Amino acid sequence: MSANHTDSPVSRQEQILQALATMLEEAPLEKITTAKLAACVGVSEAALYRHFPSKAKMFESLIAFAEETLFVRISRISEQQTDALSQCHHLLRLFLEFCEKNPGITQLLTGRGLMGEASKLHDRVSQLYDRLETQLRQYLREAELREGLRPRLPIASAANLMLISAEGKISQFCRSSFKRQPTEGWEEQWLILSEHLMRPASSVGASRSE
Repeated sequence: MSANHTDSPVSRQEQILQALATMLEEAPLEKITTAKLAACVGVSEAALYRHFPSKAKMFESLIAFAEETLFVRISRISEQQTDALSQCHHLLRLFLEFCEKNPGITQLLTGRGLMGEASKLHDRVSQLYDRLETQLRQYLREAELREGLRPRLPIASAANLMLISAEGKISQFCRSSFKRQPTEGWEEQWLILSEHLMRPASSVGASRSE
């Protein structure tokens, strides 16, 4: 999120969200109050509420920023990568890189920064993961049409396996106080994960008839 130090309402919203993300990164185990956030931004609590009706709305805005940023980039993958495994790889790599560059927001995406917050926020995070998993399933479905390949697992299970592998990496990132980078070792891990994932679609029917 880019900083803009003018006094327009939009720039002040950005400052508030940047401060919130910084607090989530620098004090991941501390409960964030509007009083602490206002002090960090250098405004009154009343000023915070002129831009956001609640702290929950601030959290929701950070989650929405993550979702929008990720899916703008994901929308370009199909133009740049032709085979399903490359598309899946790039989606997961984008996700890991985003989390690595945005530790505070990643606290929200793992749920660690939402402890004690409204269930609606947890649902909002779940929605983001659902969208990622749906996109992975779509790549795998299209593989049969374009490449004559299918996962060795049911498509839903294969997509879930890939996503939870990446999700585990970002969980470790937060648990290590951001010392274990999500992209660390990922390329080698992906090679092992993906090596035997796909097989010719024609062999599926043959194996069932044996």
